[in-house]
Amino acid sequence: MNESMGLVGRKIGMTQLFDADGTVVPVTLVECGPNTVMQVKTAANDGYSALQLGFGARKERHVRKAEAGHAKAANAPAAAESREVRVSEATAAKYQRGQTVSVGDVFEKGQLVDTIGTSKGRGFAGVMKKYHFAGFERSHGTHEYFRHGGSVGTRLTPGMTLAGKRMPSRMGNERVTVQSMEVVRVDPERNLLFIRGGVPGPNGAIVTVRQAVKHPK
Repeated sequence: MNESMGLVGRKIGMTQLFDADGTVVPVTLVECGPNTVMQVKTAANDGYSALQLGFGARKERHVRKAEAGHAKAANAPAAAESREVRVSEATAAKYQRGQTVSVGDVFEKGQLVDTIGTSKGRGFAGVMKKYHFAGFERSHGTHEYFRHGGSVGTRLTPGMTLAGKRMPSRMGNERVTVQSMEVVRVDPERNLLFIRGGVPGPNGAIVTVRQAVKHPK
């Protein structure tokens, strides 16, 4: 398994920066941390090694008793959002329950990261919107078929619609991972991460930023 330490944050939105030569760089701002280590999972106890990270704080009246006890064990307030980051046993041993991890501890300028979030939901969409089908000719002989998906099956053999056939269905609102994005700037004082390109999800969405597991040649 590839090592990929990460943090949980909130997508703020997009802006642009300028290089020394005046080149415009589109970036996404992510409020990445500080995170609290709510639990350290090991292969001996849990079957795998990971860090459970908490981001933000929840109002006490909105916290269930089980969640309050879990947070009390970490000597921290109940987190508004929590995610797990898979790490190696050696990395997990470096962290303790209740420890605070900031953006400057994990990321640096020029580093490649993977961003994980939930894409915007587009509702129920047809094949032209979702898969960019061309549609049919708008001639006199075509009736109520302009945006149709075409044939969806065969005749006797195999006599069914094949699995994976592109048909109208829900669009968006699914887990999306964008790999190998460049960190343009790190602002430890404001816990901000400037990532080149677009990060999945709407503004205000919770995202996980981890060290890239792939490095393009």
